[in-house]
Amino acid sequence: MYKLLCFIRQRTLLVALFVCVSSGVMRMNVLHAQTLPVKTLNAGMHVIRAEVASTDATRSRGLMYRKELAPNSGMLFVFEQPNVQCFWMRNTLLPLSIAFILDDGTITNIADMAPMTENSHCSSAPVRYTLEMEQGWFTRHGITAGKKINGIQ
Repeated sequence: MYKLLCFIRQRTLLVALFVCVSSGVMRMNVLHAQTLPVKTLNAGMHVIRAEVASTDATRSRGLMYRKELAPNSGMLFVFEQPNVQCFWMRNTLLPLSIAFILDDGTITNIADMAPMTENSHCSSAPVRYTLEMEQGWFTRHGITAGKKINGIQ
C-alpha cells in the first residue's frame, strides 16, 4: 500500500510539474506578444495590426512558436539600416508570407515561407523593413511588389 501511495504521489507531482511548465511556456508566449509595440499599417484600403520587432532579440524570435495569428495581424521587422535581409522558418509553426520593404514603404518582393524549414528567403534589394503575415495574405489582398505599405515610419 505504501508503494502505491508513493507511486500516486510521484505521478501527481509529475502532472503538476508538467502543468506548471506548460503554463509558463504559454505565459511566455503571451507576454512576448504583449510586450512588443503594435503599429497600424495600411496596404491600400487594408488595415494591418503589426507587432514591431526592432531589437536583435525580438527580430531573432520573430513569430517562432506561435500557433496562430489574428486576422490581418503580422510582424513588422525594423532594421537599423538598409541591407539585403534573409529570413528562415526554424521553429516557426505557421506558414507565412514575407514582404521586403524599402524606406518609402515600397515592396521590393514577396516570398511564401513553409513552416519549420531553414530555406533562406531574401530581399531582392537592400531594405530596412520586412512584414510577415499569414501565408497568402498579400495575394488575397492584391498586394504585389511595387505597391506600398503605409504607416511604417
